[in-house]
Amino acid sequence: MYQRILVTTDGSKLSQKAVTTAITLAGLTGAELVAVKVVQRYPQSYFEGGMALVGEDVKQVEKSWNEAAQKVVDAVKKSAEAKGVKTKAVVVRSDVVSDAILSTIKKQGCDLVVMASHGRKGIKRLLLGSETQHVLTHATVPVLVLK
Repeated sequence: MYQRILVTTDGSKLSQKAVTTAITLAGLTGAELVAVKVVQRYPQSYFEGGMALVGEDVKQVEKSWNEAAQKVVDAVKKSAEAKGVKTKAVVVRSDVVSDAILSTIKKQGCDLVVMASHGRKGIKRLLLGSETQHVLTHATVPVLVLK
C-alpha cells in the first residue's frame, strides 16, 4: 500500500499524535517512515520578529535550533524503530515550512503525509497562515491531517 510515509513534527503534544499514527500506519503497511522537522532561519529584520544580532550570534542560535530539531526527529526514529519500523530522521532548514515539507515529500519519495493541524480560525489563521492547508492544497500525494 504505502512504501514511504512522511510525518511532520514540531515536538508538540499535538504533533505527537501525528507521530504515533504514522508509526502505527507504517507498521501495518510495512512502510518506511521519514520523520521531518523544519527549522526556520533566524529572522533578519525587526519586521520579522528578530533582534539585531551579529553574524556569529545568529549562527549560534541557528545551530542550537538545529540541534534541538535533530533531537526531536531522533526521538521519533527511536520510538518507531522500537516498534520495528525503519525510520529516517530529517531536519530541513527553510523560511517557509510548507514549502520545505512539499520539497521533502518529493526528495524522499514519500507516498503519504501524516501531519497535525492546529485548527486556527479567524484572524489568527489570516495572520499566522496555515502550513497544513498549503500542504493539503499543493501535495501530489495523500495527506492525513489529525486535529
